[in-house]
Amino acid sequence: MNILELLAQGDAVSKGVALLLLAMSIASWVVILWKAWMLRRAGADVTRATAAFWQAASMDEAQPRVAAFDREQLVVPLVEAARTPGRLQGAAAGTLAAAGDRSQQLTRVLRGALHAGLHRLQFGQVLLATVGSTAPFVGLLGTVWGIYHALTGIASAGQLTIDRVAGPVGEALIMTAAGLAVAIPAVLAYNVFGRIIGRIEAELEGFARDLRELLAPGGSNA
Repeated sequence: MNILELLAQGDAVSKGVALLLLAMSIASWVVILWKAWMLRRAGADVTRATAAFWQAASMDEAQPRVAAFDREQLVVPLVEAARTPGRLQGAAAGTLAAAGDRSQQLTRVLRGALHAGLHRLQFGQVLLATVGSTAPFVGLLGTVWGIYHALTGIASAGQLTIDRVAGPVGEALIMTAAGLAVAIPAVLAYNVFGRIIGRIEAELEGFARDLRELLAPGGSNA
């Protein structure tokens, strides 16, 4: 008996669990493939973009050099936030946004640009963690309900033999295997991506700190 025949014999709960596991699997694999592609680009681009920045002679020259390498737009927002005077001086007078010296305002705009980039890197991680932690229990729910449904059908048939029990119960256990098959790739991807994201975040935070020290009063703002 194949999976399609098993689903055809199941009730609404069994079919609902199977469709939920299918949706979780599709969503997690879409995120896995997209993030693998994005993080591969981002990891290489951040290193090259920051190196291109420090090789530039001035801030005006640095921005186009960085943009040529930063395909995921993680480093460019930091450079734009630091070099655009309007981002530092455009706050209305008398507001808290305009309070503090240039160094403090620079810290705020760099923090905002950095957080936006980190949010892009973290996108999809919550879904992978959710799928990895809940899919086994969803599969277990399908197994328990399938066993109950199978035993109820056997009891109503009036005959109880090992052949009549083994088939339906074994088919119900497929749900547990399906839950694990959905959860394992999501957990592995979450852990691997977490390490890569942590490394990229460290590079971006270090660059933002160096950029602030360069442009803050007392540094060289080229």
